[in-house]
Amino acid sequence: MRTGFILEDVPESQDWLRQALAESFPGIAIDVAETLSEARQQLRGGPAPDIALIDLGLPDGSGIEIIDLIQQTSPATLCVVASIYDDDGHVFPALRAGARGYLLKDQPVSAIVVALRGIAAGEPPLSPAIARRMLAFFNRPVTPPVALTARETEVLRLIAKGITQAETARLLAISQHTVAGYVKDLYRKLNVSSRAEAAVLARDMGLI
Repeated sequence: MRTGFILEDVPESQDWLRQALAESFPGIAIDVAETLSEARQQLRGGPAPDIALIDLGLPDGSGIEIIDLIQQTSPATLCVVASIYDDDGHVFPALRAGARGYLLKDQPVSAIVVALRGIAAGEPPLSPAIARRMLAFFNRPVTPPVALTARETEVLRLIAKGITQAETARLLAISQHTVAGYVKDLYRKLNVSSRAEAAVLARDMGLI
């Protein structure tokens, strides 16, 4: 690992992640972004990093959007989430988007270093709490997929492609207020909180 990228808006967490990367991969060059817009600009303006540590809760949206962007432009980059969130609504959308690991910020730097070094040995870098959650998830009874109406499916397909709500309303010949209502219902049904998470599920459903 020669180059690293950190997406984190809290200075103390930035320092923590810098230390973890530096100890895990001595000599690694590290770039840092604090927002999604800054991350997009950096990632599109230079060579892709070997590893990216990504926070999910950012001032201008979810880090899942950047995971998805990296997977589209540089699938060889190892994306690892570093987050305070350990619920299904954050863990599984991040992994579906292409995150190769999920680490919790409540761990000491030494534990993160061990997890990141495990990458070289092919071990998935997952915090113990996340690994337990994954096991519990896959041991649940299988439930049928979420049922969407034909109109909800159309709206989901369009917003997942990055089309604005105003343009979606024009394409479907309905009001923007109606589109906003569909989006709210979609977020509730799919248990997501951002367009990026909805886009990942739409991709999994074969809509895009």
